Amino acid sequence: MRMVLGVIKMLQSMKKNWKTYALFVAITLFIGALSAFFSRNGMEGFQENVTQPPLSPPMILFPIVWTILYILMGIGAARVYLEGAESGKGRCLNLYVTQLVVNFFWSLIFFNARAFGLAFLWLLVLYALVIGMIVCFMKVDKWAGLLQIPYSLWLLFAGYLNLGIWLLN
Repeated sequence: MRMVLGVIKMLQSMKKNWKTYALFVAITLFIGALSAFFSRNGMEGFQENVTQPPLSPPMILFPIVWTILYILMGIGAARVYLEGAESGKGRCLNLYVTQLVVNFFWSLIFFNARAFGLAFLWLLVLYALVIGMIVCFMKVDKWAGLLQIPYSLWLLFAGYLNLGIWLLN
């Protein structure tokens, strides 16, 4: 019951503050789209030219998953931003921006430079930042932190794929 009430409260906040949510989501999606744009040449023919580890999904799945994750990131960051009390939200938003920048460059390292080892290490840094962001978000707004859990799980899977590609190529 508490979870249902929490979701209802979150939806009410989103309706009331829709411009703030829209701005955070739009900025986050823009950063993700910009990263994809700059790494698009490196993605062409990637699955055909690079040996993939088992469980590698088709390339079409990645933009779908990342779009969902960027939306969840933006919603979480907006919730932290809208939190009335200071309670460390500045630190949380700094972590958010930092992980977004690190996320942006991972695609360039991985796809364009094909530096799979460096990309894996970069991904470890990103994962640490995301875990820190989740912990920070949870202290300010529980739902903001919970919305980032799919992102952290996807990064674990991305780490498996990155490591597998590094070892196989």
